[in-house]
Amino acid sequence: MSIPVMLSLGQTALELGLICSLTVLALFLSYTMLNVCDLSTDGCFTLGAAVGAIVAISGHPFLSILAAMGAGICSGFITALLQTRMGIDSLLSGIIVNTALYSVNIAVMGGSSLLNMNKTETVFTVVKSALENTPLKSYYILIVAVLAVALVIAFLVFFLNTRLGLAIRATGNNPDMVKSSSINPIFTTTVGLCVSNAFTGLSGCLLAQSQKSVDINIGQGMVTIALASLLIGGTVLGKGSILVRAIGVVLGSFIFRLVYTIALRFHMPAFMLKLVSSVIVILAISVPYLKKQWPMIKRRFLYRGKEER
Repeated sequence: MSIPVMLSLGQTALELGLICSLTVLALFLSYTMLNVCDLSTDGCFTLGAAVGAIVAISGHPFLSILAAMGAGICSGFITALLQTRMGIDSLLSGIIVNTALYSVNIAVMGGSSLLNMNKTETVFTVVKSALENTPLKSYYILIVAVLAVALVIAFLVFFLNTRLGLAIRATGNNPDMVKSSSINPIFTTTVGLCVSNAFTGLSGCLLAQSQKSVDINIGQGMVTIALASLLIGGTVLGKGSILVRAIGVVLGSFIFRLVYTIALRFHMPAFMLKLVSSVIVILAISVPYLKKQWPMIKRRFLYRGKEER
């Protein structure tokens, strides 16, 4: 494999990794901070892509970002409503919303399962035009992705250190203590899920505009990808401040996408990529555990070896 090919693969993995890291950051907020496993991620990602595409096609590329985030907020609010006001388990709430969003997404896309954006002005085409006569013209996707991730990380660092953000973190750590402290866990859960789903909608919108198309299955398996990236990031940079952990999450997303890209480069069949995702999740979860258990396992092997002698 030549160096130019390797650089091209690295750039592609970095671009996709950064865009998808917005979903991982959403899971970082809901799963790590709020301690809620939101399984509506797949549907919300597609919702953000569909809403963003429709608004962009109508001639408003920058407004499409706000519309996609607004759609994500609505999705998060419904998930929180089912969970906090209707007594439905958090896992089941996510599954219900994810199932319902399939029909909603088809409706948003005008009854079609595919939207073509080849002739549509998007955020990426605007930036590409602005960089037309500069050395950065071939990095327009990377520039937009870096800017979006930087803004989201900055917002998360600021938000999670505010009074409301600390209340959300406390809700995830100890909801009983939060209740005794006169903090409404229903409110903090709702706000947390709305913010996290806004990031998911933004991620879907940017991916759709970078690929210039939206398929109804664009978000399929995104929760698995985000979870794997989150766990990889936790393994790499799992300790420290919110900023360090958020950067670790982004790094985990890049590593995951790099493995994906390499697998595709070696002509792995597309249907095998789901298996690759599962294997990465298993490794991300089991490697830290096995690392801790290794001294005990080593002692057992040594003890058995002495007995056999």
